[in-house]
Amino acid sequence: MAPRCFIIRHGETEWSLNGRHTGTTDLPLTENGEKRVKATGKALVGNDRLIAPKKLVHVYVSPRTRAQRTLELLEIGCRERLPWTEKRKAEADEPIRTEAKVEVTEAIREWDYGAYEGLTSKQIRELRAERGEGSWDIWRDGCPGGETPEDVMIRLDALIAEIREKHHKPCFEGDKESGDVLIVAHGHILRAFAMRWTGRPLTETALILEAGGVGTLSYEHHNIEEPAIILGGGFVVEN
Repeated sequence: MAPRCFIIRHGETEWSLNGRHTGTTDLPLTENGEKRVKATGKALVGNDRLIAPKKLVHVYVSPRTRAQRTLELLEIGCRERLPWTEKRKAEADEPIRTEAKVEVTEAIREWDYGAYEGLTSKQIRELRAERGEGSWDIWRDGCPGGETPEDVMIRLDALIAEIREKHHKPCFEGDKESGDVLIVAHGHILRAFAMRWTGRPLTETALILEAGGVGTLSYEHHNIEEPAIILGGGFVVEN
């Protein structure tokens, strides 16, 4: 099996529930958001499930609390303490299931919405209409005072190159048996990540990732030069 890259959007927050663009604002998960992430972890995380902790080699997580809390609730069972905690949970509460390292990185922080922080898409379009600025598409126009699509592509392309070189290439060369990577971040940045994974311009984005949603990226024909999005992944079955 080709190595995979799992992308998970943080659970529901009050702003994601209302459709407000949440970049730098650090909001907690709602109670319902926490419950849904826990359910996702129970359903999809396990050595006989879609995300097999023992096959994970690295976890990238956004600096935002909502993403870090989401990773906690998935309970993948890292041997080391999570970087933002003082100590690891007792093994009785969360058994060790993976040797994967957890890295907090700005590379997958949410799109910087600048002047549009906290606004809904409808509000943004109304504001632009009042100013005579015409239509708005984040994938084409970016955000005033925030990031352009080019800014986002630069940081994502660098991370994708790192994942392939450090974690996936050794699998194709036979140096490692497993090399799955997990990314826990945000809606817009993960949709952009999936597009750049396949080398597509952001203006072609037609992907949706719900709060708490999981996506899978990998390769066709066991070839690192053929990155692909997996529309439906099977669970792991031991030989």
